Formats: sequence, C-alpha cells, structure tokens
Amino acid sequence: MKRMSVLLGLVLTGLVVFAQESGKQMYLWPDGAPGFENLKDQPEEAKDWWVKNVHNPSITVYYPPRDKANGTAVLICPGGGHRTLVYNGEGKEAADFLNSLGITAFVLKYRLAREENSPYTVGKEAKEDAYRAVRTIRSNAKEFGINPARIGIMGFSAGGEVVSWVAYGDGKGDANAKDPVDKVNGKPDFQMLVYPGPLGIPEKVPADAPPVFMVVATNDDCCSEPVMSLLLKYRQAKRPVEAHVYAKGAHAFNMGYRSEFVSLRGWPQRMADWLMDMGYLNGK
Repeated sequence: MKRMSVLLGLVLTGLVVFAQESGKQMYLWPDGAPGFENLKDQPEEAKDWWVKNVHNPSITVYYPPRDKANGTAVLICPGGGHRTLVYNGEGKEAADFLNSLGITAFVLKYRLAREENSPYTVGKEAKEDAYRAVRTIRSNAKEFGINPARIGIMGFSAGGEVVSWVAYGDGKGDANAKDPVDKVNGKPDFQMLVYPGPLGIPEKVPADAPPVFMVVATNDDCCSEPVMSLLLKYRQAKRPVEAHVYAKGAHAFNMGYRSEFVSLRGWPQRMADWLMDMGYLNGK
C-alpha cells in the first residue's frame, strides 16, 4: 500500500511539473541575436492582443494534456504586418487548439522589420529567427517529448511569409558551427498557412516541399492570391496540398472563433482533419 502511494505521488508530481512547464519562454540565443546582442535587454511592449519591440527572439512552449500528447510539434508564427505580433488571436489561441489535438505548440516572437525605427530588414532577421526556432525545437526534441521528424510550422498573414522563407530551402545546418543548435536541420516537416502574405512564395515549388494546408477568404485582397498561386505550384510539383477558400471573411479572421460566418468558425476543424489524414496525430 505504501509503495502504491509513493508511485501515485510520483505520477502526480510528474503531471504537476509537466503542467507547470506550459507557458515557459525560451530565448533562441542565450546571449542575444547575433549582431544585435546589445539590444537583448530592451523590454518588449505588449497591450491587449499585440506584442512588439522584440529584440530578443524567443519561443513559448504550450504542452497538450499528457494523455493526449502524440509527439507532433508545431511552431506558430503570428502575423501583424511585421510591425506587431498578434500574439493572442494568432498565437496563443492557435496553440490551445493544437494542444487539444495532442500537439505540442511553440509560439515564436520574431523580430519586426517594419516597426518604427526598426534596425531589421524584411526577409532577413525573421527568417533567421524561424530557422533558429525549428533547430532549437528539434535539438531539444527529447526534452520536449516530441518526434524530431514531425515538426510543423504554422503562419498567419505576415507570419505566413516567415513560414515561406524557411519552408522551401534545404534548411541544412552548419556542420562547422560552434553552437550545436546551428548544426541541426531547420526545415519544417509540414506547414499550415492561414491567409499568408505574398513574400517568400517560390517561383517553383521544390520536389521536397513540405506538405501544406492553406485557408483564406476569396475577398482577401492581400492574401487570397498567394494561396491560389501555391495551390497550382504544389499540383505541378505533385506535392501534398490542401486548400480551403471561403466566400467571405476578408483578412485576419484568426482562428475563426469571433467570425460572423459559420464556415469560418469551423475552419480549424478542417485543419484537424488534414492533420489526421496526413498521419500527424497518430502516436509518436
């Protein structure tokens, strides 16, 4: 009886520790982003739904219930026009939904090139942050309890551009790097694009392009065209692609929860169906 009590205590302790780790923020570089180490201690600004003034890029981990965890991980890149990060609607809410599917989620805070007085360049630092985030997750797969071959990436609007910047290269690490994280491959295994921006769309989809799920509204003047373009290019490359194009909704409907349109409120379930059909929700 005593032994059973001890074992039960250990199990409960483990569950508490597991739960406490959710919401933990990890900086991508211990000493700050390379070349901008002097900015790492500048505080972020946050209000209501947004975060900005990101100079020390990070990932925040959100764990699924332990009995649901399936070993799949997804890095989430919120949008915000490279001026802010829509952290709640396009970060935390997406993480909560993925957690409900058994997926370990990581929300990326990347550097913002279009913020006022930003020292960064569009397509450079955010790309570096995303690659480093994938490498960090893959390097620590055992600690996170995930499969290093099942790491996806999800992006909304400008965050979709960040996804595109890392999805179509080879992602190879630097074998001669001093930092072991930089030696790891940073290419995601699959991707989900939610009304993605036009930057980063390749002229031709490579033969090893990660499978993609996409969602957009037809009347999204900014971002319906990138989805149409990618759909055709994926078909030409004979790579796995699924796209849902809704009649109404315009831009920035987030996870659809607050939409007036019934179809948009249900789009996350279409993504869940795709994840299941692709085998990303089945075991470890």
